[in-house]
Amino acid sequence: MAIAKTKEAGKLPLNTILAGDCIEVMNGLPEASVDLIFADPPYNLQLKGDLHRPDNSRVDAVDDDWDHFDSFRAYDRFTRAWLKAARRLLKPNGAIWVIGSYHNIFRVGAELQNQGYWILNDVVWRKSNPMPNFRGKRLTNAHETMIWASRNEAAKYTFNYEALKALNEGIQMRSDWVLPICTGHERLKDENGNKAHPTQKPEALLHRVLVGTTNPGDVVLDPFFGTGTTGAVAKMLGRDFIGIEREEAYRKVAEKRIARVRRLDREALETTRSKRAQPRVPFGQLVERGMLRPGEVLISPRGQTAKVRADGTLIAGEARGSIHQVGAALESAPSCNGWTYWHFRRDGKKIPIDILRQQIRAEMV
Repeated sequence: MAIAKTKEAGKLPLNTILAGDCIEVMNGLPEASVDLIFADPPYNLQLKGDLHRPDNSRVDAVDDDWDHFDSFRAYDRFTRAWLKAARRLLKPNGAIWVIGSYHNIFRVGAELQNQGYWILNDVVWRKSNPMPNFRGKRLTNAHETMIWASRNEAAKYTFNYEALKALNEGIQMRSDWVLPICTGHERLKDENGNKAHPTQKPEALLHRVLVGTTNPGDVVLDPFFGTGTTGAVAKMLGRDFIGIEREEAYRKVAEKRIARVRRLDREALETTRSKRAQPRVPFGQLVERGMLRPGEVLISPRGQTAKVRADGTLIAGEARGSIHQVGAALESAPSCNGWTYWHFRRDGKKIPIDILRQQIRAEMV
């Protein structure tokens, strides 16, 4: 993996950390070349003075120069510029995630809409181990907000619904995610034993984002790369990344970190696919290919029968039509999934017709 200041003309610098100002670097990359952007921009925390714990020890808060802006107007100009540069890089069906706190996320959200992005969800990352409010003058700030938006309203963005559902033990993934902040072995340290970056994000957060909204081989850009959480998770999950980071100290930590990451093998990268995303197979194709013959009898769960006709329709008494229509008629139901309803016999065993559909789908891969 290289650390570069510039790119070769016309070539996308995959799996590279680019040095420099994120806006300038993004403006130099090829248009419509990125599938997903994950952005963790400066929060503009507006901290005044040091923060101390009850034992008078100083809290290691975000007080770096990169998080300082002279005014809200200056921060808005910065936000407008990097979001414009980011949108140019997104493919027509690309999407962006932006994470922030109450200090900046509302301003970022407004600018996303101003520029034509289409907001899909706001996700609340609820920290299971937040830093306490030491001054006791406000509620403990226990969450951050992420905005997920497509490039425009018409974009056919990636959403791996079934994969996220599987991650959540078979339950629909909600928009409130309970995950811990970086602690222990995951928290990167510099050579002096201090935090390498004050706002390092947990890999679990990026794992969920990338599994849910990208596919293996997709290109993921992080314009505020920091110590490389996005790159590390992208490499592990078989995605290509481009990182942009102006601070040399962060780039060095990120490079070492990502070099240690092992890319998962192809089988491990596979995730549960949405049934809607699978290729459509007409029932008639089973008949055309001789997997079921005209005149063959199909059996319902209650033992009712229907005959297959040459055009891929069924007949059962007065009921005629598709596998779905005839099944619904026999059950006096408004609809029926014929693929799971009907079975055929082979060697004395009842077998669902969906097995034949899956055989055809396997050939399409």
